Amino acid sequence: MSGCSFPMSHRGVRSAAAFLTILAMVACHPGPKSTSTAMRGSIQVEGAGSSFVYPLMNRWISDFQADHQNVQINYQSIGSGGGIEQLKNGLIDFAASDAALDDQQLKTMPAVVQIPESAGPVCLTYNLPQLKAPLRLSSETLVAIYLGRIKNWQDGAIKKDNPGVALPKANIVTAHRSDGSGMTNIFSTYLAEVSPEWRKQVGRAISLSWPVGLGGKGNQGVSGIVEETPGAIGYIELAYATQNHLPVARIRNKAGNWIEPSAASTTAAIEAFSNELAKDVRTPIVDPPASAKEAYPIAGLTFVIIPKEAKNPAKARVVQDFVQYIIAQGQNVSEKLSYAKLPMALREGNEALLAQLKGQNNQAALIQK
Repeated sequence: MSGCSFPMSHRGVRSAAAFLTILAMVACHPGPKSTSTAMRGSIQVEGAGSSFVYPLMNRWISDFQADHQNVQINYQSIGSGGGIEQLKNGLIDFAASDAALDDQQLKTMPAVVQIPESAGPVCLTYNLPQLKAPLRLSSETLVAIYLGRIKNWQDGAIKKDNPGVALPKANIVTAHRSDGSGMTNIFSTYLAEVSPEWRKQVGRAISLSWPVGLGGKGNQGVSGIVEETPGAIGYIELAYATQNHLPVARIRNKAGNWIEPSAASTTAAIEAFSNELAKDVRTPIVDPPASAKEAYPIAGLTFVIIPKEAKNPAKARVVQDFVQYIIAQGQNVSEKLSYAKLPMALREGNEALLAQLKGQNNQAALIQK
């Protein structure tokens, strides 16, 4: 049956508030200007989409606006699906998505360019306060948990992944995103890659009909379910887990290593697919080959999606300059906020993609190598 929806708890609300407060402290910069405080005569650009990249996007906007006093960039963290839909309807100037548009989806969109802007891991957080060491999960165990086949934390498969660990006699409650989410796409892409059964029964997408579990909106909703429910497990972004001091599981990769989600282990996953990404930047980076011994297996690129033909040339120029900043200087702040810095080969490919935009100034001064 389909997973049901679960409202954000009062603890989830407090976590959300704490996250936003700490985010401002980590950024060490004022947030993007509100519409009411925009400078007279400024160019206002609208973006929306991925909540996965929001903390980093917020920092990028703040830094970019500090050097461009006549520019105001507003970004709505409404989920990848919402951003894609708004871009499709011409309501925004750019979208951010953790799920690249495939060929079929592109047929329903205006002509766009999809440019990788960053990458990060999808983390599994859990409510098992008895554990003294991080939970460890193999791909087989994780699939069985989200299919509803493993129902208790004392199941033999979990014990095998965590030898010598005292696991509680508690039922497992899975939490997932109820809104259209690129993180759902990354997570389900991984599950589909490692399990033919998952691929056939559930599939991969930004929104799914989940076999079991409770749905919450955004990282706050999922973490709220986990915090309020003993024995719960759910997937969230690393930046959110880090800022809220939430435990995250180690996942076994193809090399047989138990890998902690981090910026470095995500970069290792990107580098493992360098040849494939050179041919198509939409290539998933989940479940890297065994040669990538330190790669975290549940990671994904996040993309900025830009119309090739913009109605307003001035806004188009701002968007292009902003994206050029992101793929160049902006990469220097990624790891500070728990995101992966894109390898140089991918960044150089990004510049070629950006050059596809009509009216692109190939001598743009913002690109610095």
